[in-house]
Amino acid sequence: MPNPTAAMIVIGDEILSGRTRDSNLYYLAQELTKVGIDLAEARVVSDDAGAIEGAVRALSGAYTHVFTSGGIGPTHDDITADCVARAFDRAIDVRDDARAVLQAHYDRMGTELNAARLRMARIPEGATLIENPVSAAPGFVIENVYVMAGVPAVFEAMVASVLPTLVGGRPLMSQSLRIFRGEGDIAGPLGELAADFPDLSIGSYPFQKDGVYGAQIVIRGQDGAQVDAAMTRLSEIFGA
Repeated sequence: MPNPTAAMIVIGDEILSGRTRDSNLYYLAQELTKVGIDLAEARVVSDDAGAIEGAVRALSGAYTHVFTSGGIGPTHDDITADCVARAFDRAIDVRDDARAVLQAHYDRMGTELNAARLRMARIPEGATLIENPVSAAPGFVIENVYVMAGVPAVFEAMVASVLPTLVGGRPLMSQSLRIFRGEGDIAGPLGELAADFPDLSIGSYPFQKDGVYGAQIVIRGQDGAQVDAAMTRLSEIFGA
């Protein structure tokens, strides 16, 4: 049986402008790999309603799971919840359980739950809340889309709460070897190796160190024995 698949939508003008460096995709990819869910596609979209809605519709129909990060805060440009609701043709409004979570949090802090903060309790009809142990404001799940915060600490906490609820597959095994030769020199043997091990992913990632060209060869697959065999062959070919 093939592994479940996933896609991620990273939302925010600050990512596309270069003002903020995204780390959530990197984190999610690692966590999904551990549980045997294959992250197959990622998109970075602006704070534009059409772009967000279009990405949600396209990816939710193509993959087992879709994860979003960003755009669920209290400010005017936090529009992700509304866009996801429209993508699934659902109503959205302040929900009592989400409001109660926020009210308890701000009461503990001695802070007012004002209209801006209350926006974070607006949840699409039929969605399930995702716990946020860091700053209380919940994410939510609607159909196969997991809508989560963009702040890395909060995103990671939400991922930790979601992953145990998902059915994974076979975790991906990975081994790597550094070869101090140019890609032009190793391309032929690597092609032959890939042909002999069609169930594995064999990637070549070039680097330059102290004026010497080389490549990091990474072999990935679900069958550990095949990964071992391919790595042994690789070492033999290049005398490592």
